[in-house]
Amino acid sequence: MSVLEIRDLHVTVETEQGTKPILNGVDLVIREGEIHAIMGPNGSGKSTLAYTIAGHPKYKVTQGTITLDGADVLAMTVDERARAGLFLAMQYPVEIPGVTNTNFLRTAKTAIDGEAPSIRSWVKDVRESMNKLRMDSSFAERNVNEGFSGGEKKRNEILQLELLKPKFAVLDETDSGLDVDALKVVSEGVNRAKENTGLGILLITHYTRILRYIEPDFVHVFVAGRVAEEGGPELAERLEEEGYDRFVDAPEPAKADALDSDAPVSAEA
Repeated sequence: MSVLEIRDLHVTVETEQGTKPILNGVDLVIREGEIHAIMGPNGSGKSTLAYTIAGHPKYKVTQGTITLDGADVLAMTVDERARAGLFLAMQYPVEIPGVTNTNFLRTAKTAIDGEAPSIRSWVKDVRESMNKLRMDSSFAERNVNEGFSGGEKKRNEILQLELLKPKFAVLDETDSGLDVDALKVVSEGVNRAKENTGLGILLITHYTRILRYIEPDFVHVFVAGRVAEEGGPELAERLEEEGYDRFVDAPEPAKADALDSDAPVSAEA
């Protein structure tokens, strides 16, 4: 069974005001087939965790470990992490002018598997996934995310998830900007990917509405760059009713996380 394990993770970021701590000792274990939801107020470190797992160079790990099936993730380059089975669905998917969805997907699949997929079976898989995500066939030949609406970009992220078949998926506020219909379609895609591959999911969200469609096995409350409370799906319902007021006296480092990625990350970073 595959396991993604995070132990005592500390992360900082450089700003004009100096080095700022973001994560302050995160411990988390995600096993194959499990869904873990991370909830918390803005600036609590949720997106920083996502980008650190993916290998964004903006974030510096000063202490702790991330391992995937015992292998040191922090020693891997971004592409090595992808080939090892890690996938990040970004809160703000970037546009890639000049690169069609078709070319992007097949190139990514080839890089991950080490060989190009059969054209006939690949085209069939792409069409089936697009149909299930209610994406018009024309999106296959459009440049990646270029001119896409917010909902179309999120569906395109889940299209990648279904086709690339990672071991673990980090979904960074995939529900943001989605109307009810789009939320259902995207959630169905995530559940379908899990059923077909048994992947583990780390789902970052502010709200419980997506958790009505993607039911978590575990819920973790993020405050001040660490896990402040853990529980089952009932914890999410409690947060929906009570909010985060009982965590307002959390340690000061939470306020240093004004740079946590609840805003778009520059493609130049």
